Amino acid sequence: MEKLMFQENGLYIILEVTKERDIRLLHFSDMPEGENVVDDKEIATHQRLVELRFAGENVAKHHGPRQIGGLPGHRLKFQKFVEKRNDFGKVISFSLVDEQTKVEVIVHWQFYDGIKTIRAWTEVINHGVEEVVIEQVSSFYLSHIDTEGNLPRNEKMMIHLPHTSWSNEGMWKKYTLQELGFYADEIASSKRIFGSNTGSWSSQELAPMAILENQETKGFLAWQIENNGSWYWEISGLKNLLYLQLSGPNDEENQWYKSLKQQERFLSVPVAISFSHGKVDNVLGELTQYRRKIRRENQDNRKLGVIFNDYMNCLFGDPTTEKELPLIDVAAEMGCEYYCIDAGWYSAGDWWDGVGEWQPSFERFPNGIQEVTDYIRSKKMIPGLWLEIEVMGIRSPLVEKTPKDWFFHRHGKPVIDRGRYQLDFRNPEVQAFADEIIQRLVEEYGVGYIKMDYNIDIGAGTDLKADSLGDGLLEHNRAYLAWLDRQFIKYPHLIIESCSSGGMREDYALLSRHSLQSTSDQENYLKTAAIAANASSLMTPEQAAVWSYPLEKGDMNEVVFNMTNALLLRIHQSGHLANLTAERKKLVKEAIETYKTEIRSMIPESLPIFPLNQFANFEQNWHSFGLANSEEIYVALWKKTPESNEIELDFHELHGKEIDLSLVYPKGWQYDYSWQAKTGKLVISIDGENTARVFKIVVK
Repeated sequence: MEKLMFQENGLYIILEVTKERDIRLLHFSDMPEGENVVDDKEIATHQRLVELRFAGENVAKHHGPRQIGGLPGHRLKFQKFVEKRNDFGKVISFSLVDEQTKVEVIVHWQFYDGIKTIRAWTEVINHGVEEVVIEQVSSFYLSHIDTEGNLPRNEKMMIHLPHTSWSNEGMWKKYTLQELGFYADEIASSKRIFGSNTGSWSSQELAPMAILENQETKGFLAWQIENNGSWYWEISGLKNLLYLQLSGPNDEENQWYKSLKQQERFLSVPVAISFSHGKVDNVLGELTQYRRKIRRENQDNRKLGVIFNDYMNCLFGDPTTEKELPLIDVAAEMGCEYYCIDAGWYSAGDWWDGVGEWQPSFERFPNGIQEVTDYIRSKKMIPGLWLEIEVMGIRSPLVEKTPKDWFFHRHGKPVIDRGRYQLDFRNPEVQAFADEIIQRLVEEYGVGYIKMDYNIDIGAGTDLKADSLGDGLLEHNRAYLAWLDRQFIKYPHLIIESCSSGGMREDYALLSRHSLQSTSDQENYLKTAAIAANASSLMTPEQAAVWSYPLEKGDMNEVVFNMTNALLLRIHQSGHLANLTAERKKLVKEAIETYKTEIRSMIPESLPIFPLNQFANFEQNWHSFGLANSEEIYVALWKKTPESNEIELDFHELHGKEIDLSLVYPKGWQYDYSWQAKTGKLVISIDGENTARVFKIVVK
């Protein structure tokens, strides 16, 4: 037996290579190996480094629906490992070979200096003569995720799942394994705890991430899958081992398989894995730092400009010059820096299934849309337009002139979803068409901001010029990302917001490119608070765009609640602000000014915290989240209709210290507090219902 041991950025890794050259991942954690070492030789064979299954091959293990035991994965022989360094940190690559098919598999781990997170992916290269068909390949596999501590598995292990749907994004729920139907005493379970997505909305049911918690040892393991389409992860048991497997699409779940001819290669979807001990805040802090490392460098994530968008609880996709001009005036008066004309600017009437040309409507804008964009610039704001470049409506004038291979196909027919065709970005002509649209918006209309929406889910994929439906979708996803990269190279100061019916594609394939992401289309500001409170668990806070839309009829508390929704994230201002009373309008202006002068400069340097020790949900009467850095903590607190005016927040990391608490927004409003230095408990009391506050904490 040969041991391979690595220690990097607070992570401890142990692998074992047998005399038969079988390689096993024995330990991967932010803690050194403990006493609970696996010494059963049969169990040790389950401690894989990678899982791989080809069509026509046997499955060597009892599996049921689980993605384990495939061949040639369990035949792979370890060859070597290579360590290198790049701008991020160390990269370790493990080379394995299947002697029968001559396929080489390289498992890559990218480390990031100072962060307890790795990015992992798998490379498959066919050095053989015969074609092989990949049905499943893991991007990361770890088979001892429950060994810390002494309690039985079902007494200590919890999993946090980020349930998501349209207008209900990021609603985390915490489960025991038994609550999800998984029991600890099965020799070889056929039960999975799993997350999966099939289709082009990557976060339509679950965000592509989750968090595993060991309550006994306060250990956390968080992961995210970085694909703007289909993905899969699973947790299950093999005798006394609980394993985690992360991957992109596979054949059984997502209708994906990939053929490799001689010397062809395939790269799996990248995934990230973070480790920490303490609170859930700690592991999300590691993941937040990682997300900032992999993100495209851009000024927007430093400047955090304030955006007005005319859609939400405002024009709702019915813009005209007459309607826009007074909104532009009031947006400028409130201090907004970008003004985005949302959906409808390209059509006189019902536009849903007629989109595709992206030419301004002269019925809506009699003197041309440039009159409005010029007016926006005259008010010292940067103009923006809504766009949905990946689709073409079935009634679009372009459809009859468009080659049919521009569209996704299934079974010989173009795929239609909600009156739209899906453009296939694998096609160079589609990319050239999209290039021309962006060029016209930027160079002709003077647009500096694009709200890039995507309002369909195209399903498993396309079988036109693809090995499988999932292969067509994955290659389209990757082609779209490459096209997007080229736009940012060509127009480095252009801001392109990622939006998919709100937050239906909250993934770090897209978020590593886009500087901000629409978090929801939720129209009820009281529900938006819960979505906002959780948003920084799904993305960095400086990328989380949250609607704030004071209503035409409402009280002062309604305005404060609405504005607080966005104040620690990215402001997407909307609403009929010109119709507010002077007093309520003053609160909007104060919030934006406070954001610009006191808050936004600290957001890109801060990490999210959750002082209620839980994520928010719609049923709760109190929500809270904050942003902390080495100098200060900002805390948003929302109160709906609780029985008590008091709430206790946990800042135990500050125990034994004295603090200064000040009200950031709305200035001069009522609140009381008491600080328990011995325990780090902060009790805050505020009067009223459906109200909110933003506080600042400084340690003396």
